[in-house]
Amino acid sequence: MRIAKSTVVLLVFVLILSILVANVADLINVDTHVLDDTSSRRNGWTEWSRPKFYNIGTSFDHLIWFLQISDIHISIFQDPFRITELKKFCNVTVDTIKPSVVLASGDLTDAKAKDEKGSKQILEEWEYYKQVLDDTEITKKTLWLDVRGNHDNFNVVGLESKNNYYSNYSIQGKKHPRSYMYNINVGSELYSFIAIDACLKPGPRRPFNFVGVLDEHEIKSIYGLVNKSYENNADFLIWFGHYPTSCILSHTNTGVRNIIGRYQESMVYLCGHYHMLGGTVPNMYTLQQIGFLELELADWKDNRMYRLAAIDHGQFSFIDVKHEEWPVVLITNPKHTLYMMPRKENLLSLIKSTHIRILAFSLAPIKYVDVQLDNAAWLKCEHVEGPLYTSKWNTTEYRNGIHSIRVRVVDTDGREKVLSQPFALDGSRLSFGILPRILLMSNAISLFQFLFATVLVLLVVPLCLFRFLHVLCERKHMHRPRYPVKFVYAWFRKLWILSTVDRLFFPMVLYALYLTIGPWAIGEIIDNHTGIIFAWGTYVNNSYLPGAFTYVYGFFQLFSFHLPLMFILAHRVDKR
Repeated sequence: MRIAKSTVVLLVFVLILSILVANVADLINVDTHVLDDTSSRRNGWTEWSRPKFYNIGTSFDHLIWFLQISDIHISIFQDPFRITELKKFCNVTVDTIKPSVVLASGDLTDAKAKDEKGSKQILEEWEYYKQVLDDTEITKKTLWLDVRGNHDNFNVVGLESKNNYYSNYSIQGKKHPRSYMYNINVGSELYSFIAIDACLKPGPRRPFNFVGVLDEHEIKSIYGLVNKSYENNADFLIWFGHYPTSCILSHTNTGVRNIIGRYQESMVYLCGHYHMLGGTVPNMYTLQQIGFLELELADWKDNRMYRLAAIDHGQFSFIDVKHEEWPVVLITNPKHTLYMMPRKENLLSLIKSTHIRILAFSLAPIKYVDVQLDNAAWLKCEHVEGPLYTSKWNTTEYRNGIHSIRVRVVDTDGREKVLSQPFALDGSRLSFGILPRILLMSNAISLFQFLFATVLVLLVVPLCLFRFLHVLCERKHMHRPRYPVKFVYAWFRKLWILSTVDRLFFPMVLYALYLTIGPWAIGEIIDNHTGIIFAWGTYVNNSYLPGAFTYVYGFFQLFSFHLPLMFILAHRVDKR
């Protein structure tokens, strides 16, 4: 029985596609139970399998809540309301919620020219940022932890540079030029907040400042911060930074996910940077395979979003809130089943809990808080202290499957908020969306390289293969193959003919290869500092910055110009 060549080609294509899909599925699988040998600091599997147990009742202890705001992008050219509403956030929202900590996770300023093409640090923008924080006396109200983003690093040669305004105009910049840690005692527990600064050093201008890098020195510094937190017997580690882990390069074999996830006390990594991908992915959350949650926050710049998060008796909960929407409600027990962390949280604490726990905030005093489980009758919640409201419940009625909890909060001015979420006491899980998992669990740099390499192969390999086959045919070592499908054969013929025309073949192939190995541009990458840009990296100020977003520009150049040109030339030489 003879097998057609087209069948063999189809089988090979299906096999390659299946392998690719399987690798992607394994990459974004959040249900893996394989543990890294380095995951535990103390007692290996014992530490992983036994998160601390808490008796969850009506106690106000073992509870902390805090806020996150990201991608503020203060600009002297665009949208002045970013500044006025940030001031309102500091005056009204912070005063109402009274968080223990506020995390400002990068891109504090916009640093872009009026036409939004050029980029540099603009002193007036930093002065506005500092003025808002000073006028609202934010440091007297809460612990404000800010960290740099890529926009805060545009056109900055180094930390000692005169235009590194973060060091003089931010809250933490004077004491902590890069990554740092703060320990805070709330109740009977110690919480460590660790800021990861992955900004490039030096920081080029747009567009080659999209990804972050952790060099060996910075990684050692981060390990030193964690060791200090353990010397103080920290109960929980909360990590935050500007860049998602998917676009942070590491100069060592230890990636940022392994650094965060190897510690049992690590609960979550909070970040920004992606801006919901232009609004297409509004809930960019995932559970990393090593066990911690990674949560990207929508920007303040255009969407005016902030995040309320809490750790209540060892359970991490959060909700993203639109600015000036009240009341703000967060259910901390039972927590949302999608965000359960089996390696970090003790499910037994939830199963044996005696009370539902809710945090409620509003501009006016809270009039009442009601709760409804599944379709049962509404139950009244009792006020415990501060924003905490509780209601007694019997968990035995909800031990199997996924259930729903609904909360209604009304304040004395008539504002009302109804919030519902699923929960499960038997370990039942929901799935994160495919796009958030790909964006946060993949490696953005590898993805950019894959796109560039794929289109490069499409441009070079077919022409070289056809030229090789043509030589074999000329030497009568083989006959020119024919395909029954007219469309395939027509383009087969066109590309074959193109490969035989030296004055077209060599420029087409060599130009594509040059984009891979040769310099693209030589010029001022940073003011007064000349650099050289390659696809695989940039040299500037005696430093090497690994290539990342350069591959995206290379991909678009080859895909939108070079590939169509190849088909146009192939068609024309066939006609002639």
